[in-house]
Amino acid sequence: MMTIEKKLPGIMFCVILALPAWFLGNLFPLVGAPVFAILLGMVMGNFHNNRTQTTDGIAFTSKYILQAAVVLLGFGLNLTQVFKVGTQSLPIIISTIAVSLVVAFLLQKWLKLDSNIAILVGVGSSICGGSAIAATAPVIKAKDEEVAKSISVIFLFNILAALIFPTLGELLHLSNQGFALFAGTAVNDTSSVTATATAWDAVHGSNTLDGATIVKLTRTLAIIPITLGLSIYKAYQDSKNGRANQTTFQLKKAFPMFILYFLLASIVTTIVSGLGIDTVIFDNLKTLSKFFIVMAMGAIGLNTNPIKLIKTGGQAIGLGATCWIAITCVSLWMQHLLGIW
Repeated sequence: MMTIEKKLPGIMFCVILALPAWFLGNLFPLVGAPVFAILLGMVMGNFHNNRTQTTDGIAFTSKYILQAAVVLLGFGLNLTQVFKVGTQSLPIIISTIAVSLVVAFLLQKWLKLDSNIAILVGVGSSICGGSAIAATAPVIKAKDEEVAKSISVIFLFNILAALIFPTLGELLHLSNQGFALFAGTAVNDTSSVTATATAWDAVHGSNTLDGATIVKLTRTLAIIPITLGLSIYKAYQDSKNGRANQTTFQLKKAFPMFILYFLLASIVTTIVSGLGIDTVIFDNLKTLSKFFIVMAMGAIGLNTNPIKLIKTGGQAIGLGATCWIAITCVSLWMQHLLGIW
């Protein structure tokens, strides 16, 4: 186990990278701090050649700080509120997640894409953007460049959704409730859901933001079954291939404990909120979770080759576009089928 003295310089370097990224993310929420952190990390990585002192800390941040961020994310989930408001959206959420994962799987097989990229783009598109990628990456042992590429793809379609969806909703004559469901199920990241719903509310004088946010939080819960399923599948594949001296599949080793802690954090938040206790500390923990993700993205950017990322990013963008279009169509179709639209 690495000592804290060996890890500290690298961790502090990631903190320093995260601070300007956090500031820029607040100025330009549609882009988001994680994207700025990756970009700053890639720029600094070209100048930071002597990494003797920072390698351990950067590796620790990209793995364990990222897992800690997912755990703290649970403190932003009040399960009672999510189940109460999000139940109506459940058939749409399940359908959009399913179609995105199926599309990602089929295209990965058809185009022979990198399996980790297909998984990360699939879950990022269907569940909750960067948070889902952050939860999934440690489970499938994704490389830093794979995470950076997936985050970049999600960012691209976040911007397109925020720009296009309010006009599309207008052309389709969606109701305020319908648009809240549409934004909550078809936009990838929380910040982009907020931007999209706010743009609609500004024109219509409505309040779709609250509904869209709850739908988005309901989607976030899909992190639990998806990551558990992937971890079991990966462990089974490793045992099948005889890796890590495993001759039989072991469920205990497959279970990602940080996902259990994420669920426990959600349960604690729900209980405390139900007792009427002030939950301001949970808001602070949720903010810390977002900052940890920014730190981890900075660490990932430091280990990413920008030239290679650009050269190899075409197929990932094509995959992201296909998932995004499929989710958009299924979200609207399910609303029509359920008589909501």
